[in-house]
Amino acid sequence: MAVITSASFAKALWPGVNTWYGASYKEYPVEYTDLFESSTSEKQWEEDVGISGMGQFVIKPEGSSIQYDSFKQGFTTRYTFSVYALGFIITREAYEDDQYDVVGKKKATALAFSARQTKETVAANVYNRAFNSDYTFGDGKEMISSALPNVSGGTWSNRPTNYVDISEAALEQAVIDIAGYTDDRGNKIALQPKTLIVPKESMFEVTRILRGEMQVNSAERNVNALKFMGLIPEVKVNHYLTDTDAWFLRTNLPTAGLRYIERWPDRFEMDNDWDTDNAKFKSVGRYGFGISDKRAIYGSSGI
Repeated sequence: MAVITSASFAKALWPGVNTWYGASYKEYPVEYTDLFESSTSEKQWEEDVGISGMGQFVIKPEGSSIQYDSFKQGFTTRYTFSVYALGFIITREAYEDDQYDVVGKKKATALAFSARQTKETVAANVYNRAFNSDYTFGDGKEMISSALPNVSGGTWSNRPTNYVDISEAALEQAVIDIAGYTDDRGNKIALQPKTLIVPKESMFEVTRILRGEMQVNSAERNVNALKFMGLIPEVKVNHYLTDTDAWFLRTNLPTAGLRYIERWPDRFEMDNDWDTDNAKFKSVGRYGFGISDKRAIYGSSGI
C-alpha cells in the first residue's frame, strides 16, 4: 500500500518553493454528455428490451378473413454498473508539516481530475470500439455494422457501404442513409442527424465542410446544401477519441439509444486510520455506458 510520507514531499516541509506544478491542469469542458443521454438508477443493473413492430396492411378480399399480425420481444441490452475508485494515504506528519498545503489540497484536486479523466475515457471507449466485433451489445453485434440483425429477420446497416473519410459527399450520403432507417418490420421512421462527433484531428476539415456558404473544394458556385438545409445542427469535438479519422452522427432517436446510467454519483471522502493516524482520501463512482437501439448512431472508421 502506497503511503505519502514526509520523505515523499520533503520540499513541502521547508519554505522557499515558488511554484508547485503537475498535480492538475485545466480541463476540457465535460464531453461525455455529448455522446450519451444521461439517467440514474437504484438497481444492480438495468435492461432495455426491444419489441418488434407490425408489418404493413394487406389487401383483404371481399368476404375473406382479416390477416392478423403479432408483436414479439426483441433484443435485450443489460447495463451493469462498474465501480471506479482511487485514493491516497498521507501520514499525519506530512499533512501537518506541509508549508504549502500541497500534500492534501493539491492531491485532492489531482484525484478529482483523475475521476473526470476516467469517466471521459470510459465513455469515449464505446465509440473507440464501435467497429470492433470483440465489443458487442444486446443484438450480438458491435455498435457500427453493415449487418445489424432485425428481430423479425434480415439485417440493416448504420454505416457507409465502404468506410470513408469525412467529406461533404460522405456526410450527404450519411444524411440520406439515416433518412432511410426503418423499424424492425421495415416501416420508415423519421430520424435525422442531431450531432456530428469527430476527433480533434478533423475539426478544421469539418469547419470547412459545414460552415462555408458554397460547396467546399469546388470551382462551381453551388450552394452548401448541408448548411443551407440545416441538416447537421451541431458539431462536437471529442478529445478522447483515439481513431484520428473516424466520425459519428448521433441521430434524434428519442429513447433507448446511447445511454449513460449513473448508479452512484462521483463522491469524495476522507477519514483517519485509528492505529496509524494516517489520513485517507478516496473518490468513488459507479456507472455504465452503452447503446440499446443502434438507430441512435451512424458512423465510419475512415479509410
